[in-house]
Amino acid sequence: MARSSTSDQSFNIMIVGQAGRLQYEAVLFAASLRQHSPRFDGRLIVVEPQPSPKWSTDPRMTGDARTALIELGAEIVPFTNHHFGEGYRYGNKIEGLAAMPAGEPFVFFDTDTLITGELMDVPFDFDRPTASMMREGTWPKEELYWPGYTATWKSLYDKFDLEFESTLDLSQPDDYWQRYLYFNAGWFFYKDPAAFGARFLDYATAIREDRPPELVLQELNPWLDQVALPLVIHSLGGGRDTLPTGHLDGAVSYHYRLLPLLYAKAPDAVVSALEAASSPNKVKKVLKSYEPFLRMIYQNRGQKVREMFDRDDLPKREKQIRNRIKKANFWMR
Repeated sequence: MARSSTSDQSFNIMIVGQAGRLQYEAVLFAASLRQHSPRFDGRLIVVEPQPSPKWSTDPRMTGDARTALIELGAEIVPFTNHHFGEGYRYGNKIEGLAAMPAGEPFVFFDTDTLITGELMDVPFDFDRPTASMMREGTWPKEELYWPGYTATWKSLYDKFDLEFESTLDLSQPDDYWQRYLYFNAGWFFYKDPAAFGARFLDYATAIREDRPPELVLQELNPWLDQVALPLVIHSLGGGRDTLPTGHLDGAVSYHYRLLPLLYAKAPDAVVSALEAASSPNKVKKVLKSYEPFLRMIYQNRGQKVREMFDRDDLPKREKQIRNRIKKANFWMR
């Protein structure tokens, strides 16, 4: 029987915390979790890369962010980069999985995410992993002399001796990007972070170091994690439909990526959740140290961005939204 997330099943949450933007996003994430998911009874684990030859500067968080996270009930757990690091920071979500408690169900979130509802009501099936479907056709890119989507993706499944045909969405046209298993790596889950992380690391490093010939024209930075992720999920018995829609990337979480985009695009309930999470003094004190949060949240620049757009009639392309915000000199990241 598939397991579902109910009040009697605990799971852990993993986010990555490091110096710079991510530490402030981590504080906001933790605050939103405590504000909007009061029944969450697992561990919020902030994995933190440590100084090593993979970093030219100290990647650890500053003291004020660390203190705020601990006060919000988070645990900060160190890990060392052996394969990625400054040259590919997305690799932290891969290597950081080794710092999580083995054998305990987990959900990974990017730090630029708000929790907006009760996570304990999400019907996770931790035996069947999946990831965010809020993605665009960012990889592979169509090139003049490339072999096409089918040959490109199939070469990766063949590389790891994985069956390919069952991953296809046959309702989509042949050689159209949505036909192929592809995720946004903004969240994913499984029953065991050790197994997931080992597979993720194996596949990502193997692709980076010895790509199939069909990938010779393709750029892997910054897409490597999203190239390897479908292979990992498929190999562990997961797929695109193992979590009902409407929960994550829906009523329970919002992957905002950048605050100007949140204010331009997000439903009113998400903006209310942001304001509620960022209002306590201990949170506000830290977030004000980061200029985009200071300007957007506390000095009302976000509301000015919001007034520029009609959520019922947004431009079709995100680039148009970005350009309009930039033209008004409200773009910050």
